[in-house]
Amino acid sequence: MSELPAGWTLWNDEEGGRRILAYRPDVFNESNFPSECMPTIFVWNGSRAKRPGASQIRTTTWHAVLYIEPEIEAEVVEFDSREAALEGATELAQRFSDGEIGYRELYQVPRPDYFDKLDELTGRGDA
Repeated sequence: MSELPAGWTLWNDEEGGRRILAYRPDVFNESNFPSECMPTIFVWNGSRAKRPGASQIRTTTWHAVLYIEPEIEAEVVEFDSREAALEGATELAQRFSDGEIGYRELYQVPRPDYFDKLDELTGRGDA
């Protein structure tokens, strides 16, 4: 695996299976912002169907999904292998860290303090 971009931590890594990257757990830890606000990237080959238990069904397609919050997907990328998905997840993490991925437009109800902190951490300024 490539070295993770600054601010990202390997949160979970199942051999041959799911991997989770977490962004700035030092900031999103209940004392500053709710932990569910911690951006994460999930890598796995589970079904993306929107029905109960579907994610437990394995597929041949691997996904790297950037979540801003548990139900807020900022970006989904598909890959043919786990190895490609792991590299893709690292690239996705770098793009997020570099402020290249927008998140404000994903919300119907703005969260100004949260957005301001993400802007500060990712160098987006007044994005």
